[in-house]
Amino acid sequence: QVQLVESGGGLVQAGGSLRLSCAASGRTVSSYRMGWFRQAPGKERVFVGRISAIGGSTYYADSVKGRFTIPRDNAKNTVYLQMNTLKPEDTAVYYCAIALTPSGSYDYWGQGTQVTVSS
Repeated sequence: QVQLVESGGGLVQAGGSLRLSCAASGRTVSSYRMGWFRQAPGKERVFVGRISAIGGSTYYADSVKGRFTIPRDNAKNTVYLQMNTLKPEDTAVYYCAIALTPSGSYDYWGQGTQVTVSS
């Protein structure tokens, strides 16, 4: 049984920072591709970024590149989404997910955490 639990969302002013956490159980995060997604009100869920298992390489959507990073703490079996220089358009519910096969889709998702950026 795989479980992902996000936390760290909240209300922040534009230009501020937040760090979201995604704590995993049932799988070791360093062994799988972990992704972050977000869904704004009335819009579809979109990709934000991901961290690979081997080597921990990261990849980000253009909309967040240079502002967001995805650190990983293997000891805590947790991945993070460090969000800096936040903009009102970053307002969304943020989800983490895990892909159990190297080139497959994401198999398990967290419940999501709300991030609201005020102008």
